[in-house]
Amino acid sequence: MSALRDALRDLPDAVFADLLESDEGYVLVVDLPGAAAETTEVLAEDGRIAIEGRREKSVPEGFRYVREDRPLFLDVELPLPGDADGSGADAEMDREVLEVTIPKRTGGTSRTIPVDEAGDDEADGA
Repeated sequence: MSALRDALRDLPDAVFADLLESDEGYVLVVDLPGAAAETTEVLAEDGRIAIEGRREKSVPEGFRYVREDRPLFLDVELPLPGDADGSGADAEMDREVLEVTIPKRTGGTSRTIPVDEAGDDEADGA
């Protein structure tokens, strides 16, 4: 059993996630082992996306924890790409994998700024 304990100690503490992009938007895929749709919350705000996931934990009858390293909660905040529209995001959980679809902004928020000739008033008045 000590070999198993040593192997578990060497596992990385990583959140496994993929980011996909198309012309229309992004898809963020996050593995949330043990979590379900009802125990996961996704919030898009101020150019960031926050994900909170909680997994249910049960111990088979007659067993007790010798070592407990798997976290019960995931609480991560990620920046959204500059052209992402967080207000139009959708999330779906399938077999403990969270997929967050984030559209890209349509219709730019840019505008043309007119450039005036400096000193027009002085030239006309002199």
